[in-house]
Amino acid sequence: MRFGIGKRQHVEAGRKRTKIAGFALVALGMCVPGAAIAGVGADAGAEVFSRCKACHALERNRTGPKLCHVVGREVGVIEGFHYSDALRQFGGVWTVERLSAFLESPTVTIRGTRMGYGGVKDADERAHLIRFLQVSAQDPSLCP
Repeated sequence: MRFGIGKRQHVEAGRKRTKIAGFALVALGMCVPGAAIAGVGADAGAEVFSRCKACHALERNRTGPKLCHVVGREVGVIEGFHYSDALRQFGGVWTVERLSAFLESPTVTIRGTRMGYGGVKDADERAHLIRFLQVSAQDPSLCP
């Protein structure tokens, strides 16, 4: 017993404090900007992105187009990058779903693409990579 409180009351008080602390953490997470609340996925996605760096960068074109703001962007529109005919004809917007399908198997999703990478087969890794790209787009130091 503590301060005249029975064991049951002490346990219930502890549960209330735990719930309050949990709500406070959730509320705090809603107030902290982008990269700080990246949550599960963005850090793991940065690791997956390291495999992409041979051809891609966030902020500039390399062998592949820059990837800043890729989620939600029209396909094949980065100025100064020469896309394959297949990719330009694919058209549309890079939604999370389309990007995931492309990243899983680029040459199957867009036959004729020049992207020679075999793909990110693991669904969790793809989700983390896409989350990393989304969070990076919110950070002006990474995506001006």
